[in-house]
Amino acid sequence: MSLTFADSDTPAIPLHVLAEDALDDWLKNQPEAVRAWVRASGFSGALGRALVIPDAAGAIALALAGYGNAETRARGRFHLAAIAASLPEACYALHGLPPEQAESEALGWLLSHYAFDRYRAQSPAKARLIAPAGIDAARLEVIAAAEALTRDLINTPANDMSPEALEAACAAVATGHGARFAAIRGADLLAQNLPLIHAVGRAAAQPPRLIDMHWGARGPKLTLVGKGVCFDTGGLNLKPAASMGLMKKDMGGAATVLGLAQMIMALGLPLRLRVLIPAVENSVSDLAMRPSDILRARNGLTVEVNNTDAEGRLVLADALALGAEEAPDLMISMATLTGAARVALGPDLAPYYTDDPLFAATLDRAGARVADPVWRMPFHTPYETMIEPGIADLDNAPSGGFAGSITAALFLRRFAGGVNYSHFDIYGWTPTAAPARPKGGVGMGARALLEALPEVLGL
Repeated sequence: MSLTFADSDTPAIPLHVLAEDALDDWLKNQPEAVRAWVRASGFSGALGRALVIPDAAGAIALALAGYGNAETRARGRFHLAAIAASLPEACYALHGLPPEQAESEALGWLLSHYAFDRYRAQSPAKARLIAPAGIDAARLEVIAAAEALTRDLINTPANDMSPEALEAACAAVATGHGARFAAIRGADLLAQNLPLIHAVGRAAAQPPRLIDMHWGARGPKLTLVGKGVCFDTGGLNLKPAASMGLMKKDMGGAATVLGLAQMIMALGLPLRLRVLIPAVENSVSDLAMRPSDILRARNGLTVEVNNTDAEGRLVLADALALGAEEAPDLMISMATLTGAARVALGPDLAPYYTDDPLFAATLDRAGARVADPVWRMPFHTPYETMIEPGIADLDNAPSGGFAGSITAALFLRRFAGGVNYSHFDIYGWTPTAAPARPKGGVGMGARALLEALPEVLGL
């Protein structure tokens, strides 16, 4: 699997990108043999349709990529990734691609080469691409490699992606970029006042842990917090089988945060980065936390556990409280936190919460530029009463079923210590294969954040 562009001096087959309304004009300037081949094939420029045109000897002379029309393109992204998957193995050079689409389409082409092949051989696209003129090819290769890391981590089942394995993956990234790395494990979590992480993970075979990474010596402080629940049974409030089937992806927030951190470090952004990942399994044993237990968090707030299956916000709470103590300029959490977010926005949009309108406006523009869609959700303060059970300061699973993603976000905000804070309630999974996104784990929001950070933090 090579998520890189071909060398610019590699002999390449011309690949002409043609929208439906541009095909006739292009054909007017082609030899009759080419016009006849295109007519005989029925090629119309429809989106995602590829056509290979041979020379007199039967070798590939050129190829065409249908680019549809504005309406069909608006229904998806990474359109040329579908072309890459259908072309014969060779090196291609794009012609006619609108410059404003070059970066996202080139990234999509790279990502079409991703395949999760740890357990079985796969067949990703094999068509290589010369990087289009005017794009930062090295930057896109960094982004593609980080996205592949995120996908690999999410796709790996819990027997091979345990808390210990997630820690090892984080340590490898830290070592590769000269970051400082530490992990607090087991009973040491209690000794260092991280009781909620310990309570969630203490019933599992492997001890819970908080992974802590630091990188960078100058610039604004950015803290990334990722939910690392490597498998979620639901605890004593055990999930039914249908709900447990995809719970290997419940560490998708950690995987996405780690991918974003790798992008930041590989690109050398001038900031001070901290990554906090509470890595646990939510399991069942005689040590499991119980419904109605009341726990005291790192920041002193008490939390009534009304559902042991609402564990993600518990582990994030301690990590956020720890991160806030350093007073970062921006703190971001990412988590596969609630089904309510999926009901509201589906699997393709990354919902996020913030109280900072400038951050929101910047992130929305950035997401549109890099084809990483995000959608702002409200920190609706009047709903605070829904997370206050009376017997304790907070309720981890308010009854009623209303506004589940919002109440979870409000819960987390209580631990952010008043710093500039944003929370992403992502899905981390592509349920149906799409161009550049095979079925399985996927990063959400990381590329939008990478694009937005220079403006948000004044880099």
